[in-house]
Amino acid sequence: MTLEKPYINGHFTPVTDEITSHGLNVRGTLPPELNGRYFRNGHNPKPGITPTHWFRGEGMIHGIRLEGGRAEWYRNRWVRTPFLDGVPFTGTELDVSAAATNIIFHGGRYLALQEANLPWEVSADLDTIGVHDFGGKLTSAMTAHPKEDPETGELHFFGYSPFPPYLTYYVADASGAIVGSEVVDGSGPSLMHDFALTREHVVFINSPVVFDHAEHSGIPYRWHDDVPLRLGVMPRAGGGTTWFEVPDQAALLHVANAHTDAQGRIVLEAPRFDRAAWENSWKWWVGAPGYGTSPDAGSTLHRWTVDPATGKVTTESLNDLATEFPSINESHTGTANRYSYAIGFPGAGLSGYHTVKFDTRTGREKLLAHGEGRMPGEAVFTPAEGGTAEDDGYLLTIVSDLTADASELLVLDAGDLSTVAAVELPRRVPAGIHGNWIPDPA
Repeated sequence: MTLEKPYINGHFTPVTDEITSHGLNVRGTLPPELNGRYFRNGHNPKPGITPTHWFRGEGMIHGIRLEGGRAEWYRNRWVRTPFLDGVPFTGTELDVSAAATNIIFHGGRYLALQEANLPWEVSADLDTIGVHDFGGKLTSAMTAHPKEDPETGELHFFGYSPFPPYLTYYVADASGAIVGSEVVDGSGPSLMHDFALTREHVVFINSPVVFDHAEHSGIPYRWHDDVPLRLGVMPRAGGGTTWFEVPDQAALLHVANAHTDAQGRIVLEAPRFDRAAWENSWKWWVGAPGYGTSPDAGSTLHRWTVDPATGKVTTESLNDLATEFPSINESHTGTANRYSYAIGFPGAGLSGYHTVKFDTRTGREKLLAHGEGRMPGEAVFTPAEGGTAEDDGYLLTIVSDLTADASELLVLDAGDLSTVAAVELPRRVPAGIHGNWIPDPA
Protein backbone atom coordinates (compact mmCIF):
# COMPACT_ATOMS: atom_id res chain seq x y z
CA MET A 1 0.00 0.00 0.00
CA THR A 2 1.32 3.47 -0.86
CA LEU A 3 1.31 5.78 2.13
CA GLU A 4 -0.14 9.23 1.79
CA LYS A 5 2.81 11.51 2.49
CA PRO A 6 1.81 14.00 5.22
CA TYR A 7 4.27 16.66 4.05
CA ILE A 8 2.38 17.13 0.76
CA ASN A 9 -1.11 17.02 2.23
CA GLY A 10 -3.27 19.12 4.52
CA HIS A 11 -1.53 22.31 5.57
CA PHE A 12 1.49 21.23 3.50
CA THR A 13 -0.31 20.67 0.19
CA PRO A 14 1.91 22.33 -2.45
CA VAL A 15 0.68 25.12 -4.69
CA THR A 16 1.03 24.45 -8.39
CA ASP A 17 1.84 27.87 -9.83
CA GLU A 18 3.35 31.30 -9.26
CA ILE A 19 1.11 34.35 -8.91
CA THR A 20 1.33 38.05 -8.09
CA SER A 21 -1.46 40.00 -6.42
CA HIS A 22 -1.56 43.71 -5.56
CA GLY A 23 -3.56 45.78 -3.08
CA LEU A 24 -4.25 43.14 -0.43
CA ASN A 25 -7.12 43.54 2.00
CA VAL A 26 -6.17 44.31 5.60
CA ARG A 27 -8.29 43.75 8.69
CA GLY A 28 -7.24 45.97 11.57
CA THR A 29 -4.47 48.54 11.22
CA LEU A 30 -0.97 47.74 10.05
CA PRO A 31 1.68 49.53 12.16
CA PRO A 32 3.01 52.34 9.93
CA GLU A 33 6.63 51.50 10.83
CA LEU A 34 6.32 48.12 9.09
CA ASN A 35 7.90 49.14 5.79
CA GLY A 36 9.60 46.21 4.13
CA ARG A 37 9.12 42.61 3.03
CA TYR A 38 8.12 39.48 4.87
CA PHE A 39 9.67 36.53 3.05
CA ARG A 40 8.97 32.90 3.98
CA ASN A 41 10.67 29.88 2.43
CA GLY A 42 9.60 26.25 2.36
CA HIS A 43 9.38 23.00 0.45
CA ASN A 44 6.89 23.02 -2.43
CA PRO A 45 7.37 20.05 -4.79
CA LYS A 46 6.41 20.61 -8.40
CA PRO A 47 3.22 18.92 -9.63
CA GLY A 48 3.68 15.20 -10.07
CA ILE A 49 6.70 14.95 -7.76
CA THR A 50 6.60 13.18 -4.39
CA PRO A 51 9.92 13.56 -2.56
CA THR A 52 11.09 10.82 -0.22
CA HIS A 53 11.49 13.28 2.68
CA TRP A 54 9.86 16.53 3.77
CA PHE A 55 13.24 18.27 3.46
CA ARG A 56 13.68 17.33 -0.20
CA GLY A 57 10.90 19.30 -1.83
CA GLU A 58 11.70 22.13 -4.23
CA GLY A 59 12.07 25.54 -2.63
CA MET A 60 9.38 28.20 -2.97
CA ILE A 61 9.46 31.66 -1.39
CA HIS A 62 6.29 33.57 -0.50
CA GLY A 63 6.58 37.33 -0.07
CA ILE A 64 4.37 40.15 1.22
CA ARG A 65 5.31 43.79 0.77
CA LEU A 66 4.12 46.25 3.47
CA GLU A 67 4.48 50.02 3.28
CA GLY A 68 2.81 52.96 4.98
CA GLY A 69 0.06 50.88 6.58
CA ARG A 70 -0.77 49.13 3.28
CA ALA A 71 -0.19 45.61 2.04
CA GLU A 72 1.07 46.36 -1.46
CA TRP A 73 1.57 42.88 -2.87
CA TYR A 74 1.88 39.15 -2.45
CA ARG A 75 3.95 36.95 -4.77
CA ASN A 76 5.35 33.43 -4.71
CA ARG A 77 8.25 32.07 -6.74
CA TRP A 78 10.18 28.82 -6.95
CA VAL A 79 13.94 29.25 -6.52
CA ARG A 80 15.19 28.24 -9.96
CA THR A 81 18.16 26.05 -9.14
CA PRO A 82 19.26 22.97 -11.13
CA PHE A 83 17.37 20.84 -8.59
CA LEU A 84 14.10 22.43 -9.74
CA ASP A 85 14.92 21.18 -13.24
CA GLY A 86 15.44 17.63 -12.03
CA VAL A 87 19.21 17.55 -11.43
CA PRO A 88 19.67 15.29 -8.36
CA PHE A 89 21.81 15.95 -5.31
CA THR A 90 25.21 14.31 -5.79
CA GLY A 91 26.99 15.33 -2.60
CA THR A 92 29.63 17.19 -4.60
CA GLU A 93 27.77 19.77 -6.71
CA LEU A 94 27.04 22.37 -4.05
CA ASP A 95 25.03 24.53 -6.46
CA VAL A 96 22.36 21.81 -6.89
CA SER A 97 20.05 22.95 -4.11
CA ALA A 98 16.39 22.87 -3.22
CA ALA A 99 17.09 26.27 -1.55
CA ALA A 100 14.03 25.58 0.55
CA THR A 101 14.83 26.14 4.23
CA ASN A 102 15.34 29.83 4.96
CA ILE A 103 15.82 33.25 3.38
CA ILE A 104 17.94 36.03 4.84
CA PHE A 105 19.13 39.49 3.83
CA HIS A 106 22.78 40.36 4.40
CA GLY A 107 25.31 42.56 2.67
CA GLY A 108 22.68 43.80 0.21
CA ARG A 109 21.69 40.30 -0.95
CA TYR A 110 18.63 38.13 -0.43
CA LEU A 111 19.91 34.57 0.05
CA ALA A 112 17.80 31.41 -0.08
CA LEU A 113 19.47 28.76 2.07
CA GLN A 114 19.57 25.00 2.44
CA GLU A 115 22.29 23.49 4.60
CA ALA A 116 23.69 20.90 2.18
CA ASN A 117 24.41 23.48 -0.50
CA LEU A 118 25.59 26.95 -1.44
CA PRO A 119 23.20 29.89 -1.04
CA TRP A 120 21.07 31.04 -3.95
CA GLU A 121 20.53 34.75 -4.45
CA VAL A 122 17.10 36.13 -5.36
CA SER A 123 15.91 39.66 -6.05
CA ALA A 124 13.65 41.86 -3.94
CA ASP A 125 10.82 40.62 -6.19
CA LEU A 126 11.88 36.96 -5.73
CA ASP A 127 13.35 36.43 -9.19
CA THR A 128 16.27 33.99 -9.08
CA ILE A 129 19.66 35.64 -9.70
CA GLY A 130 22.01 32.69 -9.18
CA VAL A 131 24.30 30.76 -6.87
CA HIS A 132 26.35 32.86 -4.43
CA ASP A 133 29.72 31.64 -3.10
CA PHE A 134 30.94 34.90 -1.52
CA GLY A 135 33.38 35.56 -4.32
CA GLY A 136 34.79 32.05 -4.18
CA LYS A 137 35.57 32.17 -0.44
CA LEU A 138 32.73 29.82 0.56
CA THR A 139 34.10 26.39 -0.29
CA SER A 140 31.63 24.26 1.64
CA ALA A 141 27.88 24.16 2.13
CA MET A 142 26.30 26.88 4.30
CA THR A 143 23.94 26.40 7.21
CA ALA A 144 20.38 27.64 6.80
CA HIS A 145 20.68 29.26 10.25
CA PRO A 146 23.41 31.92 10.18
CA LYS A 147 23.52 34.38 13.08
CA GLU A 148 23.97 38.11 12.65
CA ASP A 149 25.75 39.93 15.45
CA PRO A 150 23.40 42.82 16.32
CA GLU A 151 26.33 45.06 17.31
CA THR A 152 28.81 44.50 14.48
CA GLY A 153 26.52 43.35 11.66
CA GLU A 154 28.83 40.38 11.08
CA LEU A 155 27.26 37.17 9.82
CA HIS A 156 28.46 34.00 11.56
CA PHE A 157 27.77 30.65 9.92
CA PHE A 158 29.13 27.18 9.26
CA GLY A 159 29.14 24.38 6.74
CA TYR A 160 29.02 20.74 7.73
CA SER A 161 29.56 17.47 5.91
CA PRO A 162 29.27 13.73 6.65
CA PHE A 163 32.91 13.47 5.57
CA PRO A 164 36.07 15.16 6.91
CA PRO A 165 36.46 17.99 7.47
CA TYR A 166 33.11 17.68 9.19
CA LEU A 167 32.70 21.31 10.21
CA THR A 168 33.97 24.65 8.88
CA TYR A 169 33.21 28.01 10.51
CA TYR A 170 32.92 31.34 8.64
CA VAL A 171 32.51 35.03 9.42
CA ALA A 172 31.31 37.59 6.87
CA ASP A 173 31.49 41.30 7.59
CA ALA A 174 28.50 43.63 7.35
CA SER A 175 29.15 44.21 3.64
CA GLY A 176 28.85 40.48 2.94
CA ALA A 177 32.55 39.66 2.46
CA ILE A 178 33.95 36.57 4.18
CA VAL A 179 36.72 37.78 6.49
CA GLY A 180 37.50 34.56 8.35
CA SER A 181 37.15 30.80 8.11
CA GLU A 182 38.56 27.77 9.88
CA VAL A 183 38.04 24.05 10.20
CA VAL A 184 36.58 23.15 13.61
CA ASP A 185 38.55 20.32 15.22
CA GLY A 186 36.86 17.52 17.12
CA SER A 187 33.53 17.52 15.32
CA GLY A 188 31.90 14.38 13.96
CA PRO A 189 29.43 13.44 11.21
CA SER A 190 26.34 14.71 13.03
CA LEU A 191 23.35 16.38 11.46
CA MET A 192 24.06 20.00 12.44
CA HIS A 193 21.10 22.12 11.48
CA ASP A 194 21.71 25.05 13.81
CA PHE A 195 24.25 26.49 16.25
CA ALA A 196 24.49 29.31 18.79
CA LEU A 197 26.36 32.54 19.24
CA THR A 198 27.22 34.46 22.40
CA ARG A 199 29.15 37.71 22.65
CA GLU A 200 32.22 35.65 23.58
CA HIS A 201 31.70 32.21 22.04
CA VAL A 202 30.43 30.15 19.15
CA VAL A 203 28.60 26.98 20.21
CA PHE A 204 28.39 23.98 17.88
CA ILE A 205 26.16 20.93 18.34
CA ASN A 206 27.02 17.29 17.76
CA SER A 207 23.96 15.13 18.42
CA PRO A 208 23.23 11.38 18.32
CA VAL A 209 21.71 11.88 14.85
CA VAL A 210 24.66 10.97 12.64
CA PHE A 211 25.40 10.04 9.03
CA ASP A 212 24.28 6.48 8.31
CA HIS A 213 24.26 4.72 4.92
CA ALA A 214 21.50 2.41 6.21
CA GLU A 215 18.99 5.28 6.27
CA HIS A 216 17.25 5.28 2.89
CA SER A 217 14.79 8.15 3.31
CA GLY A 218 16.92 10.40 1.13
CA ILE A 219 18.37 12.15 4.20
CA PRO A 220 21.01 9.62 5.34
CA TYR A 221 21.06 10.39 9.07
CA ARG A 222 19.84 8.20 11.93
CA TRP A 223 19.76 8.22 15.75
CA HIS A 224 22.57 6.20 17.36
CA ASP A 225 22.35 5.27 21.04
CA ASP A 226 26.13 5.06 21.38
CA VAL A 227 26.67 8.69 20.31
CA PRO A 228 26.31 11.36 23.03
CA LEU A 229 25.11 14.92 22.70
CA ARG A 230 28.18 17.19 22.67
CA LEU A 231 28.48 20.98 22.71
CA GLY A 232 31.58 22.52 21.14
CA VAL A 233 32.58 25.91 22.54
CA MET A 234 34.92 28.09 20.47
CA PRO A 235 36.10 31.50 21.75
CA ARG A 236 35.27 34.23 19.26
CA ALA A 237 38.54 35.94 20.20
CA GLY A 238 40.49 32.94 18.92
CA GLY A 239 41.59 29.55 20.16
CA GLY A 240 40.52 25.96 19.71
CA THR A 241 37.14 24.37 20.28
CA THR A 242 36.48 22.51 23.54
CA TRP A 243 33.87 19.77 23.33
CA PHE A 244 31.67 19.08 26.35
CA GLU A 245 29.74 15.81 26.62
CA VAL A 246 26.16 16.19 27.86
CA PRO A 247 25.06 13.41 30.25
CA ASP A 248 21.49 13.67 28.96
CA GLN A 249 21.37 12.21 25.43
CA ALA A 250 19.23 14.38 23.16
CA ALA A 251 19.05 16.02 19.74
CA LEU A 252 18.67 19.72 18.99
CA LEU A 253 17.31 20.91 15.66
CA HIS A 254 16.86 24.63 16.32
CA VAL A 255 18.32 27.02 18.92
CA ALA A 256 16.41 29.84 20.59
CA ASN A 257 19.46 31.72 21.91
CA ALA A 258 22.61 31.49 24.01
CA HIS A 259 24.63 33.79 26.24
CA THR A 260 27.56 33.82 28.67
CA ASP A 261 26.48 34.43 32.27
CA ALA A 262 28.29 36.36 35.01
CA GLN A 263 30.12 33.20 36.12
CA GLY A 264 31.50 32.62 32.63
CA ARG A 265 29.15 29.72 31.93
CA ILE A 266 27.57 29.27 28.50
CA VAL A 267 23.78 29.06 28.68
CA LEU A 268 21.86 27.69 25.69
CA GLU A 269 18.11 27.29 25.24
CA ALA A 270 16.45 25.13 22.58
CA PRO A 271 13.72 22.55 21.98
CA ARG A 272 15.01 19.11 23.02
CA PHE A 273 14.22 15.83 21.26
CA ASP A 274 14.64 12.57 23.12
CA ARG A 275 14.90 9.44 21.01
CA ALA A 276 11.15 8.79 20.93
CA ALA A 277 10.33 12.37 19.96
CA TRP A 278 12.99 12.37 17.23
CA GLU A 279 12.04 9.03 15.71
CA ASN A 280 8.30 9.74 15.80
CA SER A 281 8.89 13.12 14.18
CA TRP A 282 11.09 11.46 11.56
CA LYS A 283 8.19 9.11 10.70
CA TRP A 284 6.12 12.18 9.77
CA TRP A 285 9.04 13.72 7.85
CA VAL A 286 9.37 10.60 5.65
CA GLY A 287 5.74 9.43 5.71
CA ALA A 288 6.63 6.10 7.38
CA PRO A 289 4.03 3.80 8.97
CA GLY A 290 2.79 5.14 12.29
CA TYR A 291 3.42 8.83 11.65
CA GLY A 292 1.47 11.25 13.82
CA THR A 293 -0.73 14.23 13.11
CA SER A 294 1.97 16.91 12.97
CA PRO A 295 5.68 17.27 12.14
CA ASP A 296 6.67 17.63 15.80
CA ALA A 297 6.13 14.67 18.09
CA GLY A 298 7.22 16.09 21.41
CA SER A 299 10.29 18.36 21.50
CA THR A 300 10.18 20.56 24.61
CA LEU A 301 12.06 23.71 25.65
CA HIS A 302 15.21 23.04 27.69
CA ARG A 303 18.24 24.93 28.98
CA TRP A 304 21.84 23.65 28.93
CA THR A 305 24.52 25.30 31.08
CA VAL A 306 28.16 24.60 30.21
CA ASP A 307 30.69 25.32 32.96
CA PRO A 308 34.18 25.56 31.39
CA ALA A 309 35.77 25.62 34.86
CA THR A 310 34.46 22.16 35.81
CA GLY A 311 33.82 20.68 32.36
CA LYS A 312 30.28 19.81 33.40
CA VAL A 313 27.01 20.41 31.54
CA THR A 314 23.64 20.56 33.29
CA THR A 315 20.25 20.19 31.62
CA GLU A 316 17.04 21.85 32.81
CA SER A 317 13.49 21.49 31.49
CA LEU A 318 11.80 24.87 31.04
CA ASN A 319 8.40 23.76 29.74
CA ASP A 320 6.54 20.57 28.86
CA LEU A 321 4.56 21.81 25.85
CA ALA A 322 5.45 20.32 22.46
CA THR A 323 7.05 23.29 20.70
CA GLU A 324 9.51 23.96 17.88
CA PHE A 325 10.67 26.75 15.54
CA PRO A 326 11.89 29.03 18.36
CA SER A 327 12.52 32.72 17.74
CA ILE A 328 13.53 35.79 19.75
CA ASN A 329 13.94 39.52 19.48
CA GLU A 330 17.19 39.25 17.51
CA SER A 331 18.66 42.39 19.02
CA HIS A 332 19.30 40.02 21.96
CA THR A 333 21.18 37.43 19.90
CA GLY A 334 24.13 36.30 22.00
CA THR A 335 23.02 38.05 25.19
CA ALA A 336 20.60 37.12 27.95
CA ASN A 337 16.98 37.30 26.79
CA ARG A 338 13.78 36.84 28.75
CA TYR A 339 11.28 35.96 26.02
CA SER A 340 11.18 33.45 23.21
CA TYR A 341 8.40 32.43 20.83
CA ALA A 342 7.53 29.14 19.16
CA ILE A 343 4.88 27.08 17.42
CA GLY A 344 2.89 24.94 19.84
CA PHE A 345 1.99 21.57 18.32
CA PRO A 346 -1.01 19.36 19.16
CA GLY A 347 -0.38 17.03 22.08
CA ALA A 348 1.31 17.48 25.46
CA GLY A 349 -1.68 19.41 26.75
CA LEU A 350 -2.52 21.39 23.60
CA SER A 351 -5.44 20.83 21.28
CA GLY A 352 -4.66 22.29 17.88
CA TYR A 353 -1.87 24.69 16.90
CA HIS A 354 -0.80 27.68 18.96
CA THR A 355 1.65 30.55 18.97
CA VAL A 356 3.52 30.34 22.27
CA LYS A 357 5.40 33.01 24.20
CA PHE A 358 7.81 31.77 26.87
CA ASP A 359 8.99 33.85 29.82
CA THR A 360 12.12 31.94 30.76
CA ARG A 361 12.64 34.11 33.84
CA THR A 362 9.34 33.13 35.48
CA GLY A 363 8.70 29.83 33.68
CA ARG A 364 5.30 30.99 32.49
CA GLU A 365 3.91 30.79 28.98
CA LYS A 366 1.26 32.72 27.06
CA LEU A 367 -0.76 30.90 24.41
CA LEU A 368 -2.64 32.05 21.33
CA ALA A 369 -4.94 29.32 20.00
CA HIS A 370 -5.45 29.70 16.25
CA GLY A 371 -8.60 27.60 16.04
CA GLU A 372 -9.65 24.43 14.32
CA GLY A 373 -8.04 23.82 10.94
CA ARG A 374 -5.57 26.71 11.35
CA MET A 375 -1.80 26.32 11.60
CA PRO A 376 0.60 29.24 12.21
CA GLY A 377 4.14 29.43 10.98
CA GLU A 378 7.27 30.53 12.77
CA ALA A 379 6.74 33.79 14.71
CA VAL A 380 9.16 36.43 13.38
CA PHE A 381 9.81 39.35 15.76
CA THR A 382 10.17 42.93 14.57
CA PRO A 383 10.54 45.86 17.00
CA ALA A 384 7.96 48.58 17.45
CA GLU A 385 9.06 52.14 16.74
CA GLY A 386 10.19 53.72 20.00
CA GLY A 387 9.97 50.44 21.90
CA THR A 388 12.21 49.97 24.94
CA ALA A 389 11.22 46.62 26.44
CA GLU A 390 12.41 43.32 24.96
CA ASP A 391 8.89 42.43 23.83
CA ASP A 392 7.92 45.88 22.51
CA GLY A 393 7.20 44.79 18.97
CA TYR A 394 5.26 42.54 16.65
CA LEU A 395 5.23 38.92 15.61
CA LEU A 396 4.65 38.10 11.94
CA THR A 397 3.33 34.69 10.98
CA ILE A 398 1.48 33.20 8.00
CA VAL A 399 -1.50 31.10 9.06
CA SER A 400 -2.78 28.26 6.88
CA ASP A 401 -6.56 27.78 7.18
CA LEU A 402 -7.81 24.49 5.77
CA THR A 403 -11.47 25.17 6.50
CA ALA A 404 -11.50 28.42 4.56
CA ASP A 405 -8.88 27.21 2.05
CA ALA A 406 -7.10 30.52 2.67
CA SER A 407 -4.16 32.12 4.41
CA GLU A 408 -3.38 35.40 6.09
CA LEU A 409 -0.34 37.18 7.42
CA LEU A 410 -1.02 37.91 11.08
CA VAL A 411 0.62 40.83 12.85
CA LEU A 412 0.52 40.07 16.57
CA ASP A 413 1.43 42.23 19.54
CA ALA A 414 4.52 40.48 20.93
CA GLY A 415 3.56 41.57 24.42
CA ASP A 416 0.17 39.93 24.81
CA LEU A 417 -0.22 38.00 21.49
CA SER A 418 -3.32 40.00 20.54
CA THR A 419 -3.98 40.47 16.83
CA VAL A 420 -3.01 43.92 15.56
CA ALA A 421 -3.79 43.28 11.88
CA ALA A 422 -4.39 40.49 9.40
CA VAL A 423 -3.39 40.68 5.73
CA GLU A 424 -5.65 38.50 3.60
CA LEU A 425 -3.58 36.60 1.07
CA PRO A 426 -4.90 35.65 -2.38
CA ARG A 427 -4.39 31.92 -1.80
CA ARG A 428 -3.75 29.35 0.91
CA VAL A 429 -0.01 29.36 1.51
CA PRO A 430 1.39 25.92 2.40
CA ALA A 431 2.95 25.59 5.82
CA GLY A 432 6.66 26.20 5.38
CA ILE A 433 9.93 26.39 7.24
CA HIS A 434 11.70 29.69 7.98
CA GLY A 435 11.52 33.32 6.98
CA ASN A 436 12.39 36.85 8.00
CA TRP A 437 11.06 40.37 8.12
CA ILE A 438 13.40 42.51 6.00
CA PRO A 439 12.84 46.22 6.66
CA ASP A 440 13.49 48.87 4.05
CA PRO A 441 16.82 50.68 4.48
CA ALA A 442 16.57 53.53 6.96
